Amino acid sequence: MTVMLRLKQQVARLYSKAAQLPMYPILRYEWSRSDQRRINERPIEYPFALTCLSDLCPSSVLDVGAGTTAWPQLLANCGYNVTAIDEGDSYWGHRPINRHHYVLRDDITNPGIQGEFDAITCLSVIEHIGDHEAAVRGLRSLLSPEGHVILSFPYNEQRFIENVYALPGVSYGADAPYICRVYSRREVQGWLAQGFELVRQEYYRIFTGDLWAFGDRLRPPVKKGVNDPHHLTCILLRAT
Repeated sequence: MTVMLRLKQQVARLYSKAAQLPMYPILRYEWSRSDQRRINERPIEYPFALTCLSDLCPSSVLDVGAGTTAWPQLLANCGYNVTAIDEGDSYWGHRPINRHHYVLRDDITNPGIQGEFDAITCLSVIEHIGDHEAAVRGLRSLLSPEGHVILSFPYNEQRFIENVYALPGVSYGADAPYICRVYSRREVQGWLAQGFELVRQEYYRIFTGDLWAFGDRLRPPVKKGVNDPHHLTCILLRAT
């Protein structure tokens, strides 16, 4: 090891320690507000995605719409070579800072990053993207041959809803600055036509009402069949 390399490593360690100091009060504050959190759909989506990745053993993974979550770093901790992107403005109104993993600013509807990935995760993201067909084209363009995409989103087998947050009686989201679509079989079939085949699909009932964000949240959510009432789906697609 050269003297210059050792010096760089020492500087990196010192910088890392110094950068951690401002985080302690923020983390303590967030911990103190833990009673205000509500259980969401991530306990469904993360296991589905991790099971798929465990079966596939991809070398490279792209996470689309990382936001501020620890998900890309969790994947990195599993040993995957992870790249994370987020467009930022249309959802957050600004570029979010992810303190867990480096996130490139890029738009999946017109991606600028180069290269191909063995697997892509896009969890609870595509329902908030204005042009979902362009997003799927972007996903396909970044896949290696026979690569896979893992998606999760609000779903109804028969009924597409442009923005469920705009419907009267919705339990939350009416003041959100972004849309929340409920996709149907028709949209999924359209995605498949862009060069995918459906490998796996699971359905979950999340709310007591008929639609996403209507009624109370079920504790716990219930895995369902395609013909049963459901609100969320997780799918695994393979490039063809």
